[in-house]
Amino acid sequence: MRGKVRVLLVDLVYDFISSLLYGVGIYTFASRGGFATGGFSGLALMVNHLTALPIGALTLLLNIPVLLLSYHTLGRIFLAKSIKTMVVQTLVIDLLMPLLPYYRGSELLAALFAGVFMGVGLVLVYIRGSSTGGSDFLTLSLHKAAPHITVGQFSLLIDGLILSAGVFVYKNIDAALYGLISTFACSQIVDRILYGAGSGKMALIITTRGMEIADAISRETERGSTLVKAVGTFSGTEKDMLVCACSKGQIFKVRSAAHAIDGGALVMVDELDEVYGEGFKTPEREKKAPPAP
Repeated sequence: MRGKVRVLLVDLVYDFISSLLYGVGIYTFASRGGFATGGFSGLALMVNHLTALPIGALTLLLNIPVLLLSYHTLGRIFLAKSIKTMVVQTLVIDLLMPLLPYYRGSELLAALFAGVFMGVGLVLVYIRGSSTGGSDFLTLSLHKAAPHITVGQFSLLIDGLILSAGVFVYKNIDAALYGLISTFACSQIVDRILYGAGSGKMALIITTRGMEIADAISRETERGSTLVKAVGTFSGTEKDMLVCACSKGQIFKVRSAAHAIDGGALVMVDELDEVYGEGFKTPEREKKAPPAP
């Protein structure tokens, strides 16, 4: 019981700090910057611009039908944590943020810093396994109904519609452009903080000179490779497949080393959100309880 209370208290602290940061982005920078961000917060900003209704309460109201729609998709525990986060965020934005001054400087800086503060706030929410609801819930529900369309495509469609609506609400195209900058900055902050420290690239190299290329990669980047024997289904000939994980700054050297040895090598490059092991992030090991005396 004490453990659950402690987890709840920690969650509430994270919710408060994240809501404060998110509120600075939405209220201090975006609400007087003449633009709306993506997601349901952007819709709330536009309605607030037209009616002066509170942004936090509007966001919560917009989330209610999506919450009902997403109940079976997201699960009871995650949904309960998300509702808690949304309530805290609503209270902070509507009761605490009006006590702070607005930013009235450059609209471009307002868009950038709105995205930065919102992104950091979202990271704290995601770390605790929660969510701020909104378009995230909607995209997951739509993807379940139409699985042939990816979550990313649904998200792009929804944010595109919301940002486009800003042109008509604020009566200028700059509103959509600043909203796009803010949304992009927010997504970049989330990706960089959550995954940036351990992100990298992976090269898959199909060649007939695997060991030579592996030696060249090792000399150029001090990265090891894994060689796997493979067979080309079109030609029926035996090939070497090299798998090499490296940093983003090293992928050009890896590709160049492969083509310097074998100009006909097939090199495929993919993004890696996280890489654990030597030369990358150290895996987190579960701490064992000390032996009983």
